[in-house]
Amino acid sequence: MDEKTLNQETASFVERPWGNYFKLFQEPGVWVKRVQVKPGARLSLQKHLRRSEKWIIVAGQGIAVIGKKEIPVEPGMVIDVPLETVHRIGNTGKANLVFIEVACGDYLSENDIIRLQDDFERKSP
Repeated sequence: MDEKTLNQETASFVERPWGNYFKLFQEPGVWVKRVQVKPGARLSLQKHLRRSEKWIIVAGQGIAVIGKKEIPVEPGMVIDVPLETVHRIGNTGKANLVFIEVACGDYLSENDIIRLQDDFERKSP
């Protein structure tokens, strides 16, 4: 998979098959990202062993899967993703789905992803 990354200290822009994210801030124990999901796309069904997340929906429409629940999302909603909980979010609208992700944990890395299903056939790091 071809990924483009631009690093400027803690800030980074990363393209993914489903859209992109921009890491706005990171320090020990927390990071903040702006995530944009293309219309019709969704992130992998995944979980994390060392971090929890909060998603603040900024724009667009979608469906969040948190554990066994499917939650329609819209701007202004806050979605809680507890540690080790299976989750994903997808865009059901015609415009980009945008959310702010705040992750907290003792190890913050893209290596802390266990993918259970991925539309783009990516494997866990």
